[in-house]
Amino acid sequence: MKYYHNTRCSTSRKGLDLLTEKGVAPEIVEYMKEPLILAELEELVSKLGIAPIDLVRTKEAVWIEEFADKELMDEEVMLAMIEYPQLMERPVLENGNKARIGRPIDDLLTIL
Repeated sequence: MKYYHNTRCSTSRKGLDLLTEKGVAPEIVEYMKEPLILAELEELVSKLGIAPIDLVRTKEAVWIEEFADKELMDEEVMLAMIEYPQLMERPVLENGNKARIGRPIDDLLTIL
């Protein structure tokens, strides 16, 4: 199990606390310190069952300034998340061939 975690995000910290309370100790992936590569992001999006744009925090200033007025292909959206990892929605829990975005954080429990 992997937990895509941003230590500066209160929701991400709350999600990790919830998992800990449930006795779950996933591998922590601090993607802000070490951004994902394209293949990892493609796999994660596939496990989530969503379009890459649905994993983007579209209210982030960098998205609004750099990308909001452009029509991007899926790969371009993922490359933007790699270049600017703060654009990736968080937290995300990956368990086997499934993944869930933890918004609300209780959604993480659906794939345990």
